[in-house]
Amino acid sequence: MPDQLPDVAQLASRKSSHIRLCIEENVGFRQKTTLLEEVELIHDALPDMAIPDVDLSTSFAGKALRAPLIIAAMTGGTAEANAINRDLAAVAERYGIGFAFGSQRPLLRGNREGYLVRDVAPTTLILGNIGIVQARETPTARLRELLDISGADALCVHLNPAMEVVQPEGDSDFRGGLDTLRRLVQELDRPVIAKETGCGLSRSVGRRLHDAGVRHVDTSGAGGTSWVGVEAFRAREGQRNLGERFWDWGIPTAASVLQLQGLGLQICATGGVQHGLDAARALALGATCAGIARPLLQAQAQGPEALDAAVRQILHEIRIAHLLTGSRTTEELRGKPKMIGERLRRWE
Repeated sequence: MPDQLPDVAQLASRKSSHIRLCIEENVGFRQKTTLLEEVELIHDALPDMAIPDVDLSTSFAGKALRAPLIIAAMTGGTAEANAINRDLAAVAERYGIGFAFGSQRPLLRGNREGYLVRDVAPTTLILGNIGIVQARETPTARLRELLDISGADALCVHLNPAMEVVQPEGDSDFRGGLDTLRRLVQELDRPVIAKETGCGLSRSVGRRLHDAGVRHVDTSGAGGTSWVGVEAFRAREGQRNLGERFWDWGIPTAASVLQLQGLGLQICATGGVQHGLDAARALALGATCAGIARPLLQAQAQGPEALDAAVRQILHEIRIAHLLTGSRTTEELRGKPKMIGERLRRWE
């Protein structure tokens, strides 16, 4: 099979561009929201508990977390990504939450910048990351080596057709994706997580994933960063027009969590999760954990103290949402009554 990977310099330039655009430009969805605002948690004026009584511990992809939060996939493959990911992984270690690499495609070319964080995060749940097209074209043993080099506990395989068809150097052939996931589930010695990149996962896709043996998913739903929009900034005229047309394409994050219920999948709710209350809403809908990306990237840009404060605030908000619903655990929170707005109900 011919090697279709761009060279290291091209990949690094693209990753640097992604970082800059996500920090500086308005790359959010324009009309569509996550619909997490459609989830109203019911206040308990007599919770009969104290804040320290709340137990946020859970597990995802076979590894324990002290709180149901993952620093969602953002970057890798550049010198600036090295500093970013080490800061993010270190704060994940401090608070017992998860951390996900951005695409590790550059690592397939030997570029390790941004992917060596185990020394600052020895016990953290670390998630590797590769695109479905690259996974299809790469032997399982090579992907296992990628995980070994970066010390990852599991492999996220990102499904990103909308992003790719707008990207100037993107892929256009997505055949064999399900067979690829089935192969990895059977041959890789670590959990495989199917994730989107801003367009969400439907119930139909969830069923197909489960039938292929996948047991962990990441919604990466619509309503936060539009990766179609990010690529529209980078695209040439024809593809830029395509990006403008499909900027708001996708399934809102809350809707994706609802769609995936009852399929035997552990769900990480990412895509536009801005704060701890958003995370609690996703947990109440049935997610195992929530992931936050851009707000933490922006906090990291202000320095380690700002990043630490941002994570601490998010976790405190999740804990307070549990207290105010009378929920000692996230399992109890899922069982509490909640109000769901009509716009979200249409997706059930």
